[in-house]
Amino acid sequence: MKKSKILLVLSIIASIAVSCTQPANEINLSGQWEVALDSLDRGITEKWYEQTFQDKITLPGTLCDAGYGTPCTLEPVMEKEIFLNLKRKYDYVGVAWYKREITIPTDWANCNIILTLERVIWNSQVWINGKKVEGFNQSLSTPHYFDLGEYLEPGKSNILAIRIDNSKQHDISVRDLAHAYTNDTQTMWNGILGQIALTVKEKAYIQELRLTPDVDNAKVNVAVKVSSPVSGQMQLTVKSPSGKTLPAVKVQVDGKETSFEYAIKDPLLWDEFNPNIYEATATLESDNGIDSKSETFGMRKLTNNNALLQINGNRIFLRGTLECCIFPLKGYPPTDKAGWEKVFNAARDYGLNHIRFHSWCPPKAAFEVADRMGFYLQVELPLWVLTVGKDEPTMNFLYDEANRIMKEYGNHPSFCFWSLGNELQGDFTAMDKLLTNIKERDNRHLYMTTSFTFEQGHGGWPEPNDDFWVTQWTNNGWVRGQGIFDDQPAGFNMDYSASIQGLPVPLITHEIGQYSVFPNLKEIDKYTGNLMPLNFKAVAKDLEKKGRLHLAEDNLKASGKLAVILYKEEIERALKTPGFSGFQLLDLHDFPGQGTALVGIIDAFWESKGLITPEEFRRFCAPVVPLVRFAKATYMNNETFEAAFEVANFSNRAISGIQPEWSLSNPTGTVIAKGELNKQDVAIGNGFKLGNISVPLNTVTTADKLTLSVKFKGTDYQNSWDLWVYPQDIPAAGNEVFYTQSFAEAEKALQQGKKVLLNPKKEDINGLEGKFVQVFWSPVHFPNQPGTMGVLCDPSHPALAHFPTEMHSNWQWWDICKNAKTMELDGLKQNMQPIIRMVDNFYKNRNLGLVFEAKAGKGKLLVSSSDLSSQLESRPVARQLRYSLMKYMESSEFNPQEEVSFDVVRKELHNVGKVKEEKRSIYE
Repeated sequence: MKKSKILLVLSIIASIAVSCTQPANEINLSGQWEVALDSLDRGITEKWYEQTFQDKITLPGTLCDAGYGTPCTLEPVMEKEIFLNLKRKYDYVGVAWYKREITIPTDWANCNIILTLERVIWNSQVWINGKKVEGFNQSLSTPHYFDLGEYLEPGKSNILAIRIDNSKQHDISVRDLAHAYTNDTQTMWNGILGQIALTVKEKAYIQELRLTPDVDNAKVNVAVKVSSPVSGQMQLTVKSPSGKTLPAVKVQVDGKETSFEYAIKDPLLWDEFNPNIYEATATLESDNGIDSKSETFGMRKLTNNNALLQINGNRIFLRGTLECCIFPLKGYPPTDKAGWEKVFNAARDYGLNHIRFHSWCPPKAAFEVADRMGFYLQVELPLWVLTVGKDEPTMNFLYDEANRIMKEYGNHPSFCFWSLGNELQGDFTAMDKLLTNIKERDNRHLYMTTSFTFEQGHGGWPEPNDDFWVTQWTNNGWVRGQGIFDDQPAGFNMDYSASIQGLPVPLITHEIGQYSVFPNLKEIDKYTGNLMPLNFKAVAKDLEKKGRLHLAEDNLKASGKLAVILYKEEIERALKTPGFSGFQLLDLHDFPGQGTALVGIIDAFWESKGLITPEEFRRFCAPVVPLVRFAKATYMNNETFEAAFEVANFSNRAISGIQPEWSLSNPTGTVIAKGELNKQDVAIGNGFKLGNISVPLNTVTTADKLTLSVKFKGTDYQNSWDLWVYPQDIPAAGNEVFYTQSFAEAEKALQQGKKVLLNPKKEDINGLEGKFVQVFWSPVHFPNQPGTMGVLCDPSHPALAHFPTEMHSNWQWWDICKNAKTMELDGLKQNMQPIIRMVDNFYKNRNLGLVFEAKAGKGKLLVSSSDLSSQLESRPVARQLRYSLMKYMESSEFNPQEEVSFDVVRKELHNVGKVKEEKRSIYE
């Protein structure tokens, strides 16, 4: 054999001998570790990394999981501190050390060995055998990586010590509300979550495989970064969604970076209906050996043409909710797919296709599940602050964090939208510079400066660099019902077209809803993990002390049913607005922080509260929704009901031959009218008219609730709406009843033994401001609001025999509630039972009502704090309620069992009390 050939063979053998590509190239470090809490931060100077710790902990996990930290000694009492958030069983903020022995295989010598800590709060540093590993990591969004190759001794036992500091590192949050670092939702835990592993790599290994789909040209733009300069060959193979291996492409690599194109013939596109996932594997062959890296991606094209959102050329409408790192069992996010499948399955069950991660970025498993299920995600930097740009180290952290996020998660097709943070204020020039930097480096997403802002001069119109815009209002007006529903009578022919005129980019409404619901006290039993529901327990104790614990379930149902009604109208107004591109609910599920903001239709565990089934919710929140426009909720029977049907079709195709069937019926099933509309085809989009109906209401002779229903024949698409009809002519009632607005006249009549309906003028009643819409967000977070949560009554009570109602508020109650003062009844008599109760907020649990009855002196008294006298010719609901009360009072069934002194009535209810106005910003 020639000498040159011998040398070549020896060279090949040598390269194989030192190759780092092993059958087992990863060591899982999950299991038992030593742990020590370093509250005084003396560990570095005292060389704790060389010491042995007696305490043990199982990782992945947190200190709270293991029972380390300061035990919570708070009691469930009605104090603000208890209601701020769920309480950790064990609390610790500071430095903690985690330590264990590891043995490295001998064949890992001369290789890069990467330590992965999948999720950490906030700062991590590493020592090997007493020697500090260069650098530190401080990401709140991505794994912490350390290259330990030059520090570890293969074939021997090595001591790995990790120092984690979960104290605040940067100014990213107003009052620690940003959800990447907060005790309001996920808690400021100390520990390590998810993957904890050592991975062996070649000296030159692939650090990043970036895949940018180009749908128009049926290709993927591939960019690869290598850890060190190399000369070799790169091969890319791709598996199709069906698992078929597509033809490979090979390119030469010289240096640390290379870019090339990979063509995909007839690519299968990714969207919510067809979440097709490709898998790409890049393999680098060089003198250093062979290294591979795999990434998944989707062929999708996001655009914002004509101020609307499109994917792959079709319009999309985001039906979204927020995810604020709410995981009430453990107090931290799952890093496994099963945990995220629960979240996304619940969201899908309720018709959603979009989740906004408010001021945080989820772990890898969330993206993987969203990819597979076809969810459109909005990710944000860990930022909710009023001083953006004021602190240079914080800005540097944000630049680095953005780079880490795009590198770690940027290939995921579900990662569609990116905002710098929530409700940001400060230096908008600095924000624009940061956003420009991100956009220039990564064009796989659509971008926005901030998810809404209260900053003067910036909140009413998109920033110049925005690709889309999330807001509550524009310079032209509100784009969500929270600013409208309590101030205007119900009308179902409205949308937000006037408010969005001239917008240059797509609009998604910001945090619509925020309708607070009474706590579900049965939920207490679910808290078997790290967090304690002292707030729920405090409510239960307070109700029990006040003798009203039996009302808790009805309070939940009444406030929750009203919230569902309001959310329905929020969603339908958005769907009716031709220029809208979506909405973001706050929230589908409860928010346990910020003063206990129980604004969800389902609970914080993503489980039902029994308020509405997913099937019912999807009737108005789905890709295809039948809609209707009509002028108002209440009618007289001498009027004609007129309605115009339309449809929003945000499915993936035009629908041929829609045949709408409609009916108008009462609760007994009696059909007042019905019919069919013309059959027609419907394209993708909204605002498509289906036809009009006109129904005289003269056949409705008594007050009744009617339901307007529509169904597309042969499909599951259906929807319904309630309206109320009242007779124009009402028989005389109350001949035996003395009606008065005067306290003095009422007292005199009672002394004469009369039946008295006392209905004081609104301004003469000492009570709370009348509200139809319930508490905004939280009565603890926003204390200066009236604080009621809707009507609670017994529809079968004889006083309501002629007033059709459910046990909760519906749209017909708007007139009654808004033209009222809500009375506080505990001053009259402990636990007086009102005929019409107003559910009080859970922070006060007062006994509130609009109508009550009592024996007073020699007579019988019924008091209504809602105006039942003025302009009754144009207020059919008030007129009907007055008639129903009068009929009741003149009957033998009017026999109050409770007795009060009229002096007490006058003292408690007379004279006008001042009502404080609600604050609408948490910054006030």
